[in-house]
Amino acid sequence: MKFTYPKQLFKAFLILMIAGLFTACTKQQVKPKRSQTGTGTTTGTDSTGGTVAQDTLPSFYSPAGVAVDAAGNIYVADYGNNLIRKISAKGLVSTLAGNGTQGLINATGVLASFSQPTGIAVDAAGNIYVGDAGNNRIRKITPAGIVSTLAGSDSTGYADGASTIASFFHPEGVALDAAGNVYVADAGNNLIRKVAPDGTVSTFASNGTDVGEANIFSNPTGVAADAAGNIFVANYINNNILKVSATGAISTLAGSGSTGAVNGVGSSATFYFPNSVAVDAANNVYVADGVNNLIRKITPGGIVSTLAGSGKAGAADSTGTAASFDGPAGLAVDAAGNVYVADSNNNLIRKITPAGVVTTVAGNGQSGAKNGQAVARRNTKVIKAAAMRRLPVFYRKK
Repeated sequence: MKFTYPKQLFKAFLILMIAGLFTACTKQQVKPKRSQTGTGTTTGTDSTGGTVAQDTLPSFYSPAGVAVDAAGNIYVADYGNNLIRKISAKGLVSTLAGNGTQGLINATGVLASFSQPTGIAVDAAGNIYVGDAGNNRIRKITPAGIVSTLAGSDSTGYADGASTIASFFHPEGVALDAAGNVYVADAGNNLIRKVAPDGTVSTFASNGTDVGEANIFSNPTGVAADAAGNIFVANYINNNILKVSATGAISTLAGSGSTGAVNGVGSSATFYFPNSVAVDAANNVYVADGVNNLIRKITPGGIVSTLAGSGKAGAADSTGTAASFDGPAGLAVDAAGNVYVADSNNNLIRKITPAGVVTTVAGNGQSGAKNGQAVARRNTKVIKAAAMRRLPVFYRKK
């Protein structure tokens, strides 16, 4: 892909295009039905009021973010459905929060509403934090499903300060540190923001704060935090992965800035619109390399390799480069080193073991908002058809 627009104009256009594209998509969707059970199903009610059909194959609509807790529950920012979903350790998919309609309602469970939820993170107490991009807010969900606004106001822009005074511009990725601070990839503002537990917002890193490059941040869309307080950033437009130390020093971990899929060390490697990052206990960084349809791995020494993906759009479960993805977005890593992927264009949640074995955790491949039991009756023909659909979260392919 070659861009002929001036860089600053293109960045502004991209933000508007993303918002416009998905606003159009969500306006056309039907509000999810919570009571669909079908013949022969076993139904129940989750803790937030969402009906669960246990014998129904669940569906997602352009999932953009994933998080995993210590018990093995997976949380999904279901972007196209404006929902926050939960996948239990046993594979049962339910709705944690959201009514399926774009909006800004703080309430419990399915009475609440979101607009383009993109990033998601979970703390040790089971609280969920959401980058609610369309509402320019950071939302918080308790384990009981009570939704509140942690930070953000009615203004779209850039302002630090108390929770209700601060403002964001399309906040996407979110990550937590050990002290409960939330780090935000404030994509439209080209900033990394920090939200304290009480909701006070400050700017953690910005263009010109450390290195000589005036535009080192360019549409950052993903963040991850390690145990030492370092923050890793998926720097979307600049095609690189940045590291911000706990003291605010900015450096490039990997990526030359040019588009490509070259493995190598540091700036010799290339990415193509990397959109999300996650970090494991050994400080390896994983990257959702969106246009390349790859999941990449970066060691603490900056060595870049391909963990999984053939580079061609698809939905094949296999090992390493024999597997395939289509528009991989959000990432999360569990304590065992398994990587979870919001495979956005496939409408699937995938899992990659440390050995690179890829499986499908949940989703039938079709766009929808059904709750149910994971992939008990997975139809490979349906998955193949879904792989041809294009619902990119962060970018538009040509």
